[in-house]
Amino acid sequence: MAALALASPAAAQDMSAFKTGPVFEEFGPHAPIEGIDTVPADTEFSHAFDVAAPAEEGKRNRGFESAARFINMHVAAGVPEDNIRVAVVVHGKASMDLLSDEAWAARQEEGAEASENPSGAMVREMLGQGVRFILCGQSGAAYGIAQEDLIPGVETALSAMTAHALLQQRGYTVNPF
Repeated sequence: MAALALASPAAAQDMSAFKTGPVFEEFGPHAPIEGIDTVPADTEFSHAFDVAAPAEEGKRNRGFESAARFINMHVAAGVPEDNIRVAVVVHGKASMDLLSDEAWAARQEEGAEASENPSGAMVREMLGQGVRFILCGQSGAAYGIAQEDLIPGVETALSAMTAHALLQQRGYTVNPF
């Protein structure tokens, strides 16, 4: 086993083929895949993302960015944007990534570098494109997050479990990643 580990160096990621757009130009990078030029134009997606992991300090939330990637790559592959419905259900420590810049700044320790929520601009842009962000009310209560602390447009559900159950009843599939 040790010999195998020494014989195969860790594979480095090559992100050179990854581009953003066409919906979100600043985030949601994706790469074209050889042999898969398009997805049928009549494809319709209703897809829910479950995000519990918080953003790394000073960075955007990776789970939120995955939702943007999903939209970008499918629109780039020929699916009309109107045929894609995405909801991001947020719970646990990731709940803090939905705070407005004002609420974010108020919760930062004195002398902290970031006075704006690093995920805030991305969330606002995604909301503007019809992506739903749904906060788990139970996590909100645990972290002392009131509706007025959230980025405008973020919804609150009784719980993340409730949000997923309701989305599933409306035909949403849950992203397994």
